[in-house]
Amino acid sequence: MVEKAVALSALLFVLGALGALTRRNLIVILMSIELMLNAVNLALVAFSRQWGDLAGHIFVLMVIVVAAAEVAVGLGIVIALFRNRESVNVDDVSLLKW
Repeated sequence: MVEKAVALSALLFVLGALGALTRRNLIVILMSIELMLNAVNLALVAFSRQWGDLAGHIFVLMVIVVAAAEVAVGLGIVIALFRNRESVNVDDVSLLKW
């Protein structure tokens, strides 16, 4: 059972990493990062269940809280960039250029 959960977690993490590295849309990149965080949460729960320790479950709850804060800040940045640049394409956003 744990091996299947870890294999699924690895697959989700790879899909999230590919999505974050290949896409140009900032919203899709943020969703891919969330997919990677959820893959890590799944692996933590699987290992916590295998070892019979509840510390992994508590750590997963903390990661979920941090992920929710990351989504709130990330979407605020996306909205601000869209208002200023009228695009969510990563290539169009270049704040360091003059």
